[in-house]
Amino acid sequence: MTEAPGAAGPHGGAHPRYAPGTPCWVSLMVRELTAAQDFYGALFGWEFQLGPYVRALLDGRPVAGLGQAPADRRLPVAWTPYLASDRVDTTAETVRLCGGTIGVGPLDAAEAGRLALGSDPSGALFGIWEAADHPGFGVTGVPGAPAWHELVTGTSAGVVRFYETVFGHAGEADGAPGVDHVTLRVGGRPVAGVRGAGDALSVERGAHWTTYFEVADPDVAHARVTELGGRALGPVHDGPHGRVVEAADPEGARFTLVRRPR
Repeated sequence: MTEAPGAAGPHGGAHPRYAPGTPCWVSLMVRELTAAQDFYGALFGWEFQLGPYVRALLDGRPVAGLGQAPADRRLPVAWTPYLASDRVDTTAETVRLCGGTIGVGPLDAAEAGRLALGSDPSGALFGIWEAADHPGFGVTGVPGAPAWHELVTGTSAGVVRFYETVFGHAGEADGAPGVDHVTLRVGGRPVAGVRGAGDALSVERGAHWTTYFEVADPDVAHARVTELGGRALGPVHDGPHGRVVEAADPEGARFTLVRRPR
């Protein structure tokens, strides 16, 4: 695999292929698929390529996936990032050897590629994607598209070692006194973050990945989320990644809206 220029950097761009370890897709399994399309379509300007698994498109380029959750299983509704792999079967086995678990797969997703779903040692769910016809995001870092991915866990140290071993990430501590935050890099490029929340980690949610979606104006998007039946989970504020607000869709799936510094 090769990584398109700018794939994990601070600015948006198109991505024909992704280097191993790079977040390359996000997916959401919901109970009410049509309602989810209505919400995210109105919030981000997405259109949808319909099928058993719905691809969200921004200006014709894929940015996310939506699927129907099994009616007989009450699974948490949450955005799940997929990390690129050259060989998903090998990566899945390494996940197991390093203290993680594989709950689904590896299995083929028709001609699109091959996938597995697993959890790291802290319990955070993630996907592994071996691309075939579907490389992943067609664009990132522009309004309406994913911009960043952050793992929130108790402490960063052990889980960072897991991602370094499994995906080849290079972890770089931010170095601010009293702050437990590590940036994961691939080929020198920042691709994701790990934040140790300590005692502030939600017992209900546990360790989890958060997807940041770029918006032109977080204050406007904050109000729009509520108008569309979702919830803003706090005020708009300035953070390390830009101006942000945490939100949840009508089924409770959480995400972060961000306008990054230009």
